[in-house]
Amino acid sequence: MPTIRDSLGATLTQAQWINNAYMLPLSALILAGGALGDRFGLARIFTIGIIIFIAASLISAAAPTPDILIAARALKGIGAALMVPGSMALIYRAYPPDERGRALGIWAAASALTTALGPILGGVIITAAGPETWRWLFAVNLPLGLIAIWLLQGAVEEDRGKPGAGIDWQGAVLITAALGLMAWGLTGMSDGGVNLALLLTLAALCLALFLVWEARSAHPMMPLRLFANATFSAANVATFCLYFGLSAVLFFLPMTVITAWGVTEAEASAAFVPL
Repeated sequence: MPTIRDSLGATLTQAQWINNAYMLPLSALILAGGALGDRFGLARIFTIGIIIFIAASLISAAAPTPDILIAARALKGIGAALMVPGSMALIYRAYPPDERGRALGIWAAASALTTALGPILGGVIITAAGPETWRWLFAVNLPLGLIAIWLLQGAVEEDRGKPGAGIDWQGAVLITAALGLMAWGLTGMSDGGVNLALLLTLAALCLALFLVWEARSAHPMMPLRLFANATFSAANVATFCLYFGLSAVLFFLPMTVITAWGVTEAEASAAFVPL
């Protein structure tokens, strides 16, 4: 992020939106992405998600301004929302019962490994090869995505959807508005350019309408009855607290140690290995 800010001349608020623009559509639309996979076919929606993700990654790599990078990151979030829900379901479909446990274990291990190695490799590459190599960290998604599509076409023999499966478009719009207004208000606090009280009030209104709609919808994207399960609710509270802390630390602290303290990107990445 410090390298991107220097390269594009991005303000702190724009840097926050480079991060927010990906997370918002991913978190708001991930459940709708699962419903789309059920209706139109898991592999089909997964492939469309990869294509969107690749295209957005290439736009990110070539972005000449912070605003274009923010828009590309939002598009990446939409692609990811189509990909993530179908990944485990595709594994479940592609492997016989006696092999699923091993396949899901490999899937989980690969996800954990790449999540940990991504920032470390990024820091090492930028330190060794120069600041403008941040663009290649986006462009690498092109060959990886094409390989994924090729493998997917060979692994899934049939991809039947369920034409009658409902998609909660109203819920998706309401929760996207709620999260977007909330992020807009809280992010804008740093430069004083927004009416915080108004935006948070509108966000709360959209969130309340979302909950009312989910309670009444025939095909809710977030069935509220799930929260009657104490284990499920506790796991969600724990996850919220974990990612609240991690998101703040992993966004602000690297910028502080690299920009203000003069630590290299590789050293900063190494410091975060335990996390």
